[in-house]
Amino acid sequence: MMKISKLELLTLLLAAVFLAFTAGWFLGGSRQAEGVRVETQRTLRQAEPIGAPAPSPSEQTPAPTELININTADAQTLQQLPGIGEKRAQDIIDYRTEHGPFRIPEDLTKVDGIGEGTLQGLIDRITTGEEPQ
Repeated sequence: MMKISKLELLTLLLAAVFLAFTAGWFLGGSRQAEGVRVETQRTLRQAEPIGAPAPSPSEQTPAPTELININTADAQTLQQLPGIGEKRAQDIIDYRTEHGPFRIPEDLTKVDGIGEGTLQGLIDRITTGEEPQ
């Protein structure tokens, strides 16, 4: 009978561990992962810009009692919104005619010339006509 050296024994043990690990990897990896459900809120609103000084009471405008529906409002009604003039109101109408109704108020930023800054001044005064969930 032949005697196995310590190096050969160590090599055989490492090979056995490697084969066991590989077999476990392939057999254990055959299961499919469960689906993930992600829930999001409808809109996000920030009370005031981060790092901006609070406006003085004389600069604050009272909150409007009626929201303007950006999916149905005509150009004249849209012009009542702060930062929206005749051209921008027409751009909003053209956009919704071409792409369909806005899904959420934040979609208004998809209109050329309306960025986050403009949206910040409008967000509390507009709606898409959908009831909040």
